[in-house]
Amino acid sequence: MSLNAIDLDRGAASHYLVRHMPIEQRQPQGLVDILDKILDKGLVVAGDIKVSLANVELLTIQLRLVICSIDKAEAIGINWWRSDRFYSSSPDAVSAAEYAALSSRVAQLEEQLSAKSLSASKAERKGR
Repeated sequence: MSLNAIDLDRGAASHYLVRHMPIEQRQPQGLVDILDKILDKGLVVAGDIKVSLANVELLTIQLRLVICSIDKAEAIGINWWRSDRFYSSSPDAVSAAEYAALSSRVAQLEEQLSAKSLSASKAERKGR
């Protein structure tokens, strides 16, 4: 073989060589970066826990947990906090009639509590 033929063979062989990508050094991610990715993409945890004794199922717990940002939740159709009166800040969350009924119930309970505490203090004084 001539020297030129060897060079041609090497050129052809180098054409078929696999090129390796450079290894990228990964920087350790902080908690903020991880939370940002979780809130941006979302995280779903689902699982079932079953407690049985002698093949009799005593307890079943179904766990469904979604962690994501509010924007992501609305994008996938989850918006229960808008209609839940305990989480909504809208004035329609509690009607005026319901508010009045709750206020009167609290007043009744406070009266009952003060009456019991007065009778307990009178009984205590009699025993002395």
